[in-house]
Amino acid sequence: MVMLHGARQCGKTTLARTVAEDSGGAYISLDDEVHRQAVLNDPIDYLSHFEQPLVIDEIQIGGDRVVRAIKRLVDDSPALGRFLLTGSTNFLTVPTVSESLAGRVRILRLGPLSQAELSGGRPTAVSAWLEGEPGPVPASPLTKADYLALVARGGYPEVIDADPEDRHDWFGDYIETVVQRDIAALADIRKAASLPLLLQWTAALTSHQINLTDAARDLRVSPPTIVSYLEWLRTVFLIHELPAWSRSLWPKAGRRPKFHITDSGLAASLLGASADAMASPTHPATGPLLETFTVNEIARQLAALPARCALSHYRDRQGREVDLILEAANGHVAAVEVKATTSPAVGHLDSLRWLRDKLDGVSPGAFRIGILLHTGAHAATLDDRLHLRPINSLWAG
Repeated sequence: MVMLHGARQCGKTTLARTVAEDSGGAYISLDDEVHRQAVLNDPIDYLSHFEQPLVIDEIQIGGDRVVRAIKRLVDDSPALGRFLLTGSTNFLTVPTVSESLAGRVRILRLGPLSQAELSGGRPTAVSAWLEGEPGPVPASPLTKADYLALVARGGYPEVIDADPEDRHDWFGDYIETVVQRDIAALADIRKAASLPLLLQWTAALTSHQINLTDAARDLRVSPPTIVSYLEWLRTVFLIHELPAWSRSLWPKAGRRPKFHITDSGLAASLLGASADAMASPTHPATGPLLETFTVNEIARQLAALPARCALSHYRDRQGREVDLILEAANGHVAAVEVKATTSPAVGHLDSLRWLRDKLDGVSPGAFRIGILLHTGAHAATLDDRLHLRPINSLWAG
């Protein structure tokens, strides 16, 4: 079977229905009261009567009873592609589902639409980086205003073409629905009103390290509660964690993760940051939101690559910081800095240069490339394995 999970409204149901129709299968949703009650009453008998592949939408609502029934059906007849399961919560972290289906399921994650999908581009940059190549140079670089419009728009299909006011209203309703339907239904949340506040607080610090003590004080809940609530926001795919990157020889590296809102449009809406407002040189959200937008684009490209690659960030006690580090299974490292400037300077490469030299000293051959992504038009090589590229080189290849 295949498990397709991701945030609500990112297109899972549309994709799953298309698969069912194209392959002559069937579709049921556990959001539907009739299907839900029928499958809970006798899951094995009910599910056995549908054509396959059978799409079961919002599988987490069925809990362990339904998942274990599917496991038994697969074990009794282990043919490939019998079930396509979808869920708006992370299948592996939902407390009502203890069965992991290990060895029987391929888990895929679907996020909001990427710029490559929306533009029809061919994203090759990330795979090129891991081979030590700087990737393509876009034929038509975007302006900074173009990038800020993309940041504010985000990738949720429902609001791609909406005007900013309607998009903002949609995001407000979306957050309320996810908190009340998905989190409240599955979790023992005693202060549910704190969840939207925590999400907004996280949006204000998107692309920054989060101090849990500060969050607990500001939101007036305990640190363990903050940890639990952040985990739930991850479970419903509203945020993702970027762990701190460190090697044992680097004891001064920081250990705090960064958290990014998984859609820049959602983050901008939570902060009330329009594209026009972010155009101000002094707007505090411009740099962080542009970084979140770029990290999300890179993460979506990695999800489509066959080889696994870990994402992390680096910061040490001396204040050296690298926005994003990609580390392949073979130890190859690509490092990325994101700047909102249209005129990148040599000094913007300082952290990448330091990381390159440090890795060359302790692990020769590991550092493959350093990329400074920016909002201008420059594409150049400025130093050994250090390059400039416009941000849209990510999807214009």
